[in-house]
Amino acid sequence: MIKPHGSDTLNPLFVMDEGKRAELMKEAETLPSVVVCSAAAANAVMLGSGYFNPLTGYMNKADSLRIAKEMKTADGLFWPVPIINMLKDVSAIEGAKRIALRDPNVEGNPVLAIQDVEAIEEVSADEMAFMTKKIFRTDDMDHPGVAAFNSVGNYMVSGPIQVLNFSYFETEFPETFRTAYQIREEIQRAGWSKVVAFQTRNPMHRAHEELCKMAMRDVKADGVLIHMLLGKLKKGDIPAEVRDAAIRKMVELYFEPNTVLITGYGFDMLYAGPREAVLHAVFRQNTGCTHLIVGRDHAGVGSYYGPFDAQAIFHEEVPEGALLIEIYEADHTAWSKKLGKVIMMRDGKDHTKDDWVLLSGTKVRAMLAAGESLPQEFSRPEVAKILMDYYQSQAAGN
Repeated sequence: MIKPHGSDTLNPLFVMDEGKRAELMKEAETLPSVVVCSAAAANAVMLGSGYFNPLTGYMNKADSLRIAKEMKTADGLFWPVPIINMLKDVSAIEGAKRIALRDPNVEGNPVLAIQDVEAIEEVSADEMAFMTKKIFRTDDMDHPGVAAFNSVGNYMVSGPIQVLNFSYFETEFPETFRTAYQIREEIQRAGWSKVVAFQTRNPMHRAHEELCKMAMRDVKADGVLIHMLLGKLKKGDIPAEVRDAAIRKMVELYFEPNTVLITGYGFDMLYAGPREAVLHAVFRQNTGCTHLIVGRDHAGVGSYYGPFDAQAIFHEEVPEGALLIEIYEADHTAWSKKLGKVIMMRDGKDHTKDDWVLLSGTKVRAMLAAGESLPQEFSRPEVAKILMDYYQSQAAGN
């Protein structure tokens, strides 16, 4: 199986030993504590899960600035975005060497992790602006990732952490949430050597289904990891439980048995386009996947990124040998009326606009809310039914 990023074995930061975990929970109640932001909580979940191997905790300012500048930590580890714990107010933890981090996303703010504090550093407005521009390629506060990154405070608390639970992901998505080490175990059990990862924050329509099958066929993969984001999205995105149900139905009916792992990970969407695509590659390597599908406007939002910027970054900015995982570069896929099947649009050079079945997200949502069937060339009817039920329930509630 493909090695993790930056080490020979995966080193998740979740405290596996139940007795040790109980001791730490008891200790946490005696420590200075702080409720972290949602992004920092998601980072803790990813660190605990092994997705952010080989990191041992939250980064300091020197690492964060260098990563923003050139995708390397101060000691040379390749990494695409800073993994940080930013706070607005550090008065409760000033002078503390060990602190409890409380979860902002679970009622009662239970302890999520314990952190050894190596430094508390103030980040200047200029430094925040520099990191913002480098990570997101824009400083427009209408960009949801830019707005979120600049709303969490300007004190950076760095140091190693011990993760004590997986926030709400394990309880709300027990069938879907999986850690990187659990996925590696499942891949090993299945006996797969080549595995394609498919990233999604949306339900999967015919084009996505066929893209997974194309990638599996082209790289001669044994299976595909459908890996959905379970954390916070922007307003208007479809909730994780609805996406999960739609994807499971599609896989049940339209994929060969024992060729798909349906899993999810606990992270908040950054909408950072190219940089986030590289982060996706890093943590899919940590799951044991050999290939990642990077499609048109991967991890993008609005018109902030060019359609293939997330593919170009792997050629232009990722040093050779920095990652073991390979990128499967995909174009937009759609149903060709001429050929009677889904193809990549770059392969339909003789096609006109009328030769494709294309629907905008706005049009799809409007049709579903109105109870109108989507074309079978666009969406499997069983999938469309799950989405229609959701949109009609939303419309009824307004």
